[in-house]
This record gives sequence, structure tokens and C-alpha cells, in this order.
Amino acid sequence: MRGLMIPVIMCGGAGTRLWPVSRESMPKQFVALVDERSTFQQVLDRIIDPELFERPIVVTNSDFRFIVAEQLRECRIEADIVIEPTRCDSAMAVAVAAELARERDAQATMLVLAADHVLRKTDAFKAACREAAAAAAHGLIVTFGVNPASPATNYGYIRPGAKLNGGTALAVEAFVEKPDAATARSYIAEKYLWNSGNFVFRAEVMLDEIVRFEPEIAAAAKSAVQDITRDLDFLRLPAEPFGLAPKKSIDYAVMERTRRAAVIPVDLGWSDIGSWNAVWDLLKHDADGNATFGPVVFYDSRNSLGRSEETILTAVVGLDDVVVVASADAVLVTARDKAEEVKTLVEKLKAQNRQQAVAHLRIYRPWGYYQGVDSGPRYQVKRIVVKPNAKLSLQKHFHRAEHWVVVRGTAEVTIGDEIRIIHENESIYLPIGSVHRLANPGKIPLELIEVQVGSYLGEDDIVRLGDEYGRR
Repeated sequence: MRGLMIPVIMCGGAGTRLWPVSRESMPKQFVALVDERSTFQQVLDRIIDPELFERPIVVTNSDFRFIVAEQLRECRIEADIVIEPTRCDSAMAVAVAAELARERDAQATMLVLAADHVLRKTDAFKAACREAAAAAAHGLIVTFGVNPASPATNYGYIRPGAKLNGGTALAVEAFVEKPDAATARSYIAEKYLWNSGNFVFRAEVMLDEIVRFEPEIAAAAKSAVQDITRDLDFLRLPAEPFGLAPKKSIDYAVMERTRRAAVIPVDLGWSDIGSWNAVWDLLKHDADGNATFGPVVFYDSRNSLGRSEETILTAVVGLDDVVVVASADAVLVTARDKAEEVKTLVEKLKAQNRQQAVAHLRIYRPWGYYQGVDSGPRYQVKRIVVKPNAKLSLQKHFHRAEHWVVVRGTAEVTIGDEIRIIHENESIYLPIGSVHRLANPGKIPLELIEVQVGSYLGEDDIVRLGDEYGRR
């Protein structure tokens, strides 16, 4: 395997600028925004070439571990899934991944990628990876600098310098923050590059620089990897040494301070999908400049984006340069030039304790998902879908009884010491306090309607007595 790159995919972040589709319970990297697959799965598709890439490392947090595992399974890709005990910035994640990569190979070359970026030109991406790996072999930390398509104000920029080692890599003279419009135009004139935030380097080189500039991060990462434990198919980092690391991005921690930084100018069809405006840019437009995803109809409207869930018809009349996004429990309408401010809107929704700010109606679990259908005083109705051969935890509730009606598939229901098979169009009642478990023994998804009745219906009224997935 020596000589191949180890891809590292960073799966943190909430993507609140793409609310209401992207929320903390299911952020943008796991959602199909501009394609049939999520951006995370599109990244996976780009790093499956066995002549160029090794087994990837995916760094995520505990809340997303089963989503990551499921989307990897759908792509038929195996990876080392590393679980962060708390959300941390990218410097610690890079340091941990570098320690793990060095354990595989002392001379390992790493490719660090964001899970929520889109690249349209796969062949150009692979060619850029080869060029970057050649530069990294000389001890450089290489970033991909995107040739700007416009004087964007929502990206950081790189001021490139002279060629290094006779290759395509250029010295980095400076990293600069997101500019205002006038400054962005001057950057374009001066041949600055967009900072894509994707890197190639040798693990030992990056670790040396982290030791130099951020010794606390280096020490915490080394200790965390030494005490890493296996939890099912995951590698779980311990909380105490991990939490000692300062929260800094890899840009601030290393890239803006190191003398080893280099940049390769690329044209990859790149976007970080940082706002609904970016989504509009990536989708196909009709003759009036409108882009749609889902059942959306525009009339007398121009240069607008419409997105809607499958069951919701969304119609827009007489509006130009707007974004309209309709989901089952929230609707966003904004001017396109205000799309960056959706993040501030979400903060306001959080301050109002709006559940829609952070969670979808559909909540994913390792066994499948459930989705709210209706609720009222002392009752709520859910649709539950269980994957084949999956089972929920053995559990009980103190404040609610449940009624289950099977509408598709076959359910295996444990109540106390009794196990019953419930078929389509059959139902079962679970009294308050009963120890029970739901499983799908079949080969097709199990779908049922659950009606909960009781004095308290919160998800924290679950006492788990046994769980296949190590949850408490």
C-alpha cells in the first residue's frame, strides 16, 4: 500500500445556511442537495480508485456515526470511522487522523477533504491529487487553490507566489480572510485563488508543524489515539485527552503560520455549497434562470431557486431572485442576495426554542428511522421504518403506552417473556411499564404506525435494558 494516499473525510459541521433542509440532526453533508446522493457519498465516489487511494478515514461525531456507516454501506466502501467525543475544530481532527495514518505507514501521505464540498471534474481532481502528492513528497503542505469564477465575498483567498521544486505547486505568500466586494474584485485582478480548504501532506510533516505551533493539540491527539477503543465498527476517541485540545481550525493552527505551505491552482468545478445561492449556481436553470429540486412550479418568475419535498407541491408566482424551500415542517423564503443570512435566522429560531431549528420530523437511528405524523395533548403518532434484520433496543417506558399497527413487512415483537409475529394489517398493544422490543426478521423494510398515549411522551422516557448498538 506504500505510495498511496490515505483520504481523510471531515464530517463535522451543521450547515445552518442551508436550513431547513440542513439541520443539526441531519446536516448538509448527508443530504442530497444537488444530486441523487449526498455530498459525503459524492466524496466517497471520488476516492475509490485503488491505484491512488487507500482505505479512507472518516472523522465524525457520535450523533452521526450510524448515518456515516449507512452511507458508506450504500457506496460499498469500508472505512475507519473515528468518533470524536465532543465537537472540535479541524486542527484536532487533522492531528488525530495524522497519528492514525502514521500508524499505518510512517511515510503516509494524506488527502484531507471536507464532506460537504462538490467537485464536478473528477479526472481533474485525481490529476491534482497526483501533483499534490509529488509536492508533498518534498515536505510541503499543499492546498488546492480554486481559480475564481467571480469576486465572491464568502470565500477565503490565497495569494500565490513563485513555483516550487519545478512543479505546479506555488508558494503561499498569504492566506486572507473573506473580503468585501471591492477587495474581492482586486483579488481577482491580482490572480488570487479561492481557498478550498482541502489539503495533501505527509503525516509526519503535518504532525511536526502541529508540535511546533500547537503543542497542546499535538499532545492531546497523541494521547487520544493511544487510548482509542473499538465500539462496534467505530474507533472511539477518549473524552479526557481529546477535550484538552484548544479548538482551532487547521488554517489558524498551522497553514497561516507554516513555511511549508504550498498551493496548486485547480479548476475542479468546486463549490463548498455554503448557501442556497451556491445550490442555485450548481443546479440546471430553465430559460428564465430558475432552478428547481422536487415538485416546484414557477410562473412569471426569474433567477430563483425552488426546492420542495416529494409530497409538497410548491408554486411561486411573480417573484424574481428568491429562494423558496419547503419541507414538511418549515418553509424558507428569502431574497437570493440575503441567502447568507439564513444562519442568523437559525440562531434566532434557536433562541426561541423552535425544535425545527435543529431537528427534522424524520429522525434517523441505526435500525432505520421514525417520523412524526401527528401530536396533541397526551398522544402522538409516528411512522416507524425498521431495516431488514435490524432491531430496536430492549426497553420500557414509565409514562406512556404504545399501540403498533404493521402496514408493511413483518414485525417480531417481544413483550416480557413472550415473542409474537405481527403481520401486515395486524396490531399489538404495549402497556405502560412493559419490557418490549421491536425487530424486523424479514427481507424487506418493516413499516408501522405507532400511537403513543400517556402523561409524558418525550424521547428521554426510554429505559434501555439491552441494545445492539451500544447505546444507553
